[in-house]
Amino acid sequence: MPKPNTALTEAEWTIIKAVWDTEPCTAPRIYQKVRRQTAWSYSTVRTIMDRMVVKGLLTADHEHHPTVFAPAVTREQAQRGELFYALKHAFNGALTPMVQCLLDSGKFSAAELAELESLIKAKAQGGRASPRAQASSLERGGSQGSRGHSPSQS
Repeated sequence: MPKPNTALTEAEWTIIKAVWDTEPCTAPRIYQKVRRQTAWSYSTVRTIMDRMVVKGLLTADHEHHPTVFAPAVTREQAQRGELFYALKHAFNGALTPMVQCLLDSGKFSAAELAELESLIKAKAQGGRASPRAQASSLERGGSQGSRGHSPSQS
């Protein structure tokens, strides 16, 4: 069972996004999907996928030939892992400076800021994030691997 706050490398983000889009899938299919954007060889893609199985990020069904892979983590789990990685490493676990940094980036629309404000108010009153807010967060593409890991790192 994968950890709920699993952090992925940049290479793993590339692979897991392709797997989410085509699951279940094979390594040759994922290679075809990512080769133009990465210039990786098939053996690199297969090695990354095999390492992701060991890490609990993918599952592999070896009863088929070629092996059939499926994600073992959800988008939400992967996004949460990336977020907590940044919070821990870039902001020493301090949420307020992280949020301030995001707000200072100026990359939020008035609607997104209003949505964030309503989420904070709901949380302060003991509520939970609305399904609409969670869905819109996922629609914006979620988390990106940004820690500079090369394809050979896992």
